[in-house]
Amino acid sequence: MTDTTPDLDATNVTRAEAADRSRLLTVQDYVVDVDLSDARDAATDTYPVRTVIRFACAEPGAQTHLDWIHGGVESVTLNGTALDVTEVVGEARVLLPELAAQNVVELVGRSVYSRSGEGLHRFTDPADGEVYLYTQYEPADARRVFPDFEQPDLKAAFTFSLTGPEDWVLASNRPEVSRTPAGDGVVRVEFAPTLPQSTYITTLLAGPYAQWEDAWEGHPASGAQAVPLRLFTRRTMADAFDSEAVFDVTKRGLTFFHDLFGVAYPWGKYDQAFVPEYNLGAMENPGLVTFTEDFVFTSRATAVQYEGRANVILHEMAHMWFGDLVTMHWWDDLWLKESFADYMGALGVDEATDFRTAWVTFASRRKAWAYVQDQMPTTHPIVADIVDLEAARQNFDGITYAKGASVLKQLAAYVGRDAFLDAAHRYFAAHAWGNASLADFMAALEAASGRDMRAWADAWLHTSGVPRLRVDVDGDTPALRQEGTDPVTGGPILRPHVLKVGVFTPGQDGMLRRTAQVTADVPGGAEGAAVPLPDLEVPGGVRLVLPNDEDLTYAALALDADSLRAALTHPIADPLAEATVWAALWSMTRDGELPVARFLDAVATLSARIATVGVHAQVLAQAAAAVGQYARAEDRDALRARLGEVLAEQTRTLEAGSDRQRTAARTWAMLARADVGMAAALEAALLGEDAATSAPGLAVDAELRWLVLQSLAATGLADQDRLDAELEAGRTAQTVTWHRLAAAARPEAEVKAAAWEAVMSGRTATGTELSNDLLSATAAGFAAGDVELLAPYESGFWPRLTSVWASRSNGLASRAIGGLFPGRQDAVAGGADAQASHPTLAAAQRWLDEHPDAPGALRRLVVEHTDALRRSLRVQAVQPAG
Repeated sequence: MTDTTPDLDATNVTRAEAADRSRLLTVQDYVVDVDLSDARDAATDTYPVRTVIRFACAEPGAQTHLDWIHGGVESVTLNGTALDVTEVVGEARVLLPELAAQNVVELVGRSVYSRSGEGLHRFTDPADGEVYLYTQYEPADARRVFPDFEQPDLKAAFTFSLTGPEDWVLASNRPEVSRTPAGDGVVRVEFAPTLPQSTYITTLLAGPYAQWEDAWEGHPASGAQAVPLRLFTRRTMADAFDSEAVFDVTKRGLTFFHDLFGVAYPWGKYDQAFVPEYNLGAMENPGLVTFTEDFVFTSRATAVQYEGRANVILHEMAHMWFGDLVTMHWWDDLWLKESFADYMGALGVDEATDFRTAWVTFASRRKAWAYVQDQMPTTHPIVADIVDLEAARQNFDGITYAKGASVLKQLAAYVGRDAFLDAAHRYFAAHAWGNASLADFMAALEAASGRDMRAWADAWLHTSGVPRLRVDVDGDTPALRQEGTDPVTGGPILRPHVLKVGVFTPGQDGMLRRTAQVTADVPGGAEGAAVPLPDLEVPGGVRLVLPNDEDLTYAALALDADSLRAALTHPIADPLAEATVWAALWSMTRDGELPVARFLDAVATLSARIATVGVHAQVLAQAAAAVGQYARAEDRDALRARLGEVLAEQTRTLEAGSDRQRTAARTWAMLARADVGMAAALEAALLGEDAATSAPGLAVDAELRWLVLQSLAATGLADQDRLDAELEAGRTAQTVTWHRLAAAARPEAEVKAAAWEAVMSGRTATGTELSNDLLSATAAGFAAGDVELLAPYESGFWPRLTSVWASRSNGLASRAIGGLFPGRQDAVAGGADAQASHPTLAAAQRWLDEHPDAPGALRRLVVEHTDALRRSLRVQAVQPAG
C-alpha cells in the first residue's frame, strides 16, 4: 500500500488490501454527523454527511484510502491540510496520502438514499405517506452512509449524531445524550460513543416510528445490570404488533444467554426495530437490532412463524457475544458469528421459550437449506476462502448458517456441552472487544475439552460435501456405513461423528415408535467407513432403522429397503424422527432415487398426520416443488392435479381454523398459479358462497385473499381492474407488493414485456425506481403462470447480465438475475437427452465460457441456477414412465 495508488473507483475490497490496511492502521474513533432534515422531500436523493476520523499509522509517509460510495464530496482535510478533491476522491474511495504517525481526517459531502436495503434505506408508507429510514450495512455498506475503513478488524468508537424532524424517533447504537434545536421543527440528537466495534454493525434509525418501552431486570451472577428495552414499528403496523410477546422472548433470551455464557451483556440498551423492505431477516447491530417487518404479523400467523420470529430474535441476541463482542478478522471466518448464532438461536428457542419444536424445525427446514447448498458446484468449506467483498456477500448462505450450525450441534455432542460452553467462556475472555480466528476458537476448545481438535476441524471445517450414512442389516452384525466425496477436491469425506441409531416399530395405532436405540462413536478417516453396531437388535416385520436418530450430526441418510417401505406408509410418533425421515425422503427425491409419484403417494397418505406445523408446511412445499421441478413434463399436470386434491381435502378436513389447515390453503394457492381449473376451484372454496364447508373456520384475511388473487391473475381469471380495486380497498405496504406480483403474473404479452423490462432496468415504465421488495415481486409475477409467454425473453437475458450487474448494487442485481433466470419454469424438457439438448444449459455454459473474467459473485449466480436446472433435468430423466 505504501507503493501503490488504489483504484478510487473500485467498489470491491480485497482481502489482501484489507490485511495491508490493518497492518498499517490503528483507528481510534469516528465522529459522524448525518443530516436528514430534508428526508421527507422525495425530490432529494442525497443527504449531508460530515465525518471526522482519528487514526494512527505504523509507517509515517505511507498512504491509504477511505471507503465512501457517496453522492458528492465537498472537502477532505487531512491533518489540517485541505486536499484537492479532484485528485483524491473517486467513485468509492478517498485517497489519504503522506500519513503522519497520528492523523485526523475530516470529510464533508453527501451520501445517497437507498431503495435496495443497502446503506440508508428510505421508505414512504403507501398507507399514510410517512417517511421511514434505517440502515443495513452487512457486509460492507456503512461506506454508503459515511466514509470509513470498511473492514471488520479495524474496530473503533463511533459518536453519531442525527439531525431530523423533532417529532421523529432518532436512534442509534447508543443512548441519546443531547437534543438541541437545529431549525424550524428540526433537532440534532447526539448519541453516546460506542464501545469498540466494527463499521458494519453501526446503525441509524429515523422516522415517526411507534415505540414501546420495557426493561430486563439484569443478572447478578454475570454482573449484568438492568437493560432498557425498546421496540419500534411503523405507525400503520402498530395495531398488529404483539409487543408483549416480543418483549417476553427478549427477556427470556437475555436471561438464557447470561446463564449460558456467564458474560454480562456489554452494550447498554437493547432496542429492536421492525422495518420495511428489509433485505435480510435481521441484523445484529449492538444496542439497536433491526428486523424485517415481516415479523409483524398483519394476517393470521402460524405457530411456526411465531417460533421462527423467536429464533431470529435469539439468533441476533447471540451475536451480541458471537460477532459483536468478538469479531472475525475477515469474512473467511464468517462462520465464527453466523454458525454460532444459528445454533444458539435454535438452542435458545428450545430451552428458553415455550416453543417445543425448535430442533424439529431445524432438522426439517434449516438443514434442508444446507443440504441443497452443499451439493452445488459452488459449495465451499465452512471456513471459506473469501478473497474479496463480492465473495463475502455470496457466502451468507446455507453452508455458513445452517451447515455450520449443524456442525456445531455435532461438536457439542462430540466434546460434550460443558466443554463446548467452557470454550465459549475462554474465547470471550481472551478476545473481548477484538477480533479472532478459527485457530483462536479451536485453542479455547482444546483447553476446555483436553482433546486435540485439529483432526476434527480439518474433517468438518475444511472440507465440503454431504456424507451419507446407512445401516447395513443383512449381515450377522448390523453396521453403520459412511461414504461421501468432497465435490471441491474430489477426495473422500469420512468425518468423525457421535450419533444415535434408532429402531422404530408400529404400535397399536400403526404409528412407528422407537423401540431401541444405540450410540455410535464413528472415527474419522478410513476407520469411519464401517462401524459395527453389535448392540443394535433389528426385528423382523415392519420396522424402520434410522441412522442419525435425534439428528445429532450432519449427513444425508440412506434407508434400507424395509425401512423405506415403512417410512413411506406409516406415520412416525416422534416429531424429531419424523422430521429426519421426511428430510431423507426429500433428499432421495431430489437425487432421483425416489420417484416423484412415490413421494407424492407418501404425502397423500401421511402428511395430514404430521402434527408439527413446520414439518407439515415443509413437506407440502416440497411436494409442490417435486411436481414443478422433478416430475416429467408429460406427468406434471396429472401429478399437480392430484396434489391439488390432497391440499383441497386438507383445507376442508383438517381441524377448523388450525395452522395446518392454513398451511394447506397457502400451498394450494401457490400451486394453483399454474392451473386455471385449480385456480377457479380455489376461489370457490376460499372466497365463494360455500367457503364455510370448503374451508371451515379458515380466516381468509388479506394474505390469503391476495394469494388467491395472484393465482387468479396468473391463470387469466382476474383482470387489472379487479386487482386495482382490491388494492384500493386496503392499501398497505404489503398489499402494494402483493398487487405488483399479481399484476405482473397476468398472462398477457404486454404485461410480461413490461414486467421483464422493469426488473431488468430496475424501474417501472413511468421511471419509478423499484425497491428490493417490489423488484422481487415483479420478477415473481413475471415467472408465474403461462410459461409459453416467457420463452421469447430467454435470448435477451444473457446479453444484459454484465450491464445489470455493473449498474446496480449486488443485492438488487442478484434479485433481478435470480428472478428472471430462464429455464426454471414448467416448460423444461425431460428425457434422457434433455441436458444435451436443453437450450438454457447450452446458453448458460456459453455465457460462462465467454465471460471468464466476470465478477465472481455474478458467475456464482449463473452457476448455481444452471446447476438447479441441470439437477431438475437429470431427475426428470430417471422418472419411471406413467
